Amino acid sequence: MIQVCEARREKLRLLMDKKGIDALFISHEANRYYLSSFELHDGQKNEYAGYLLITKDGRDWLFTDPRYWDAAKRLWDPSCIFIYGANAANAINEHIKKLGYMTVGFEARTIPYAFQKSLVDGFQCVEGDGLVEELRMIKDEHEIACLREACALNHKLMQWVPSVCLPGRTERAVAWDIEKFFRENGASELAFSSIVAVGPNAALPHAIPGDTVITEDSPVLIDVGCRLNDYCSDQTRTIWVGSNPTDEFKRTMEFVRKAQDVAIASMEPGMPVKEAHAVAVKVFKDVGVEEFFTHSLGHGIGLETHEAPSVNSRSDAVLKPGMVVTAEPGLYYPEWGGIRWEHMVLVTENGVERM
Repeated sequence: MIQVCEARREKLRLLMDKKGIDALFISHEANRYYLSSFELHDGQKNEYAGYLLITKDGRDWLFTDPRYWDAAKRLWDPSCIFIYGANAANAINEHIKKLGYMTVGFEARTIPYAFQKSLVDGFQCVEGDGLVEELRMIKDEHEIACLREACALNHKLMQWVPSVCLPGRTERAVAWDIEKFFRENGASELAFSSIVAVGPNAALPHAIPGDTVITEDSPVLIDVGCRLNDYCSDQTRTIWVGSNPTDEFKRTMEFVRKAQDVAIASMEPGMPVKEAHAVAVKVFKDVGVEEFFTHSLGHGIGLETHEAPSVNSRSDAVLKPGMVVTAEPGLYYPEWGGIRWEHMVLVTENGVERM
């Protein structure tokens, strides 16, 4: 893995050179991990694990605090580890100045304003947001294998989950069952907080599981994912509990599944992602329900559940081999609920593959 990270940093240097960046300060956790294998998670932002400095001359630095010294030196040349104390921003600023790098790129979207003010003092600042994400969009064979494994576990869960979606059980109880299932079957954690939404709650795309009880003949929307070997899965299914789904449920399910099928069938390398989104919208527009589709068709997925590219009408991204995106059209009705159906999709050299 260390050699893989070194190769990734070399690719990043080429992108930095195009922007005239002498050194790029990496503050986003997933980007730091992608380039170093160091500490993927910083659950409490007040206990941040550290930063990277990727330099044009190849002498890259890992910045962290004393708690992580032992973990850091297992992955990184100890002579290029900088341990900071209480005032991290000032200490890092002085160290970068001593190294002689004056044109410094920053991931401004992930640095608090107060920290950024101290960090950038005296530098010529260059926007560095998106450079690492540009590399991360294209998954290598190892990443694709990890995503396949995580996705396979999600498929296994979706086959099992109807057995715990029973009348009388709460959304919260089912969500806990899902978390236990993932952990007991090899996942390290959830990829994101599970969504289990019963009846009208399913009209909330990001519903929070609560004490709503599943009843006989009701829809249940389940959107869940796991993290396995550091990579995420993300799938949504909507089921009907009982034997008598309403005509409205069946009709809505038909529209949603068709929108997904047609959108996925249209995807190919070189296609602007906004066109894939538009294909799904057109299916809904043709049957007069497009106003009830309230979000994008999907998003990239990898180390993070939501990462580039966004598959929406505003994106300028183009599908390329190695990208993994979701296709998750949905229709939402506050009166009775909603339906969403989601697959992860791998872009190949010749088309796409449902994972």
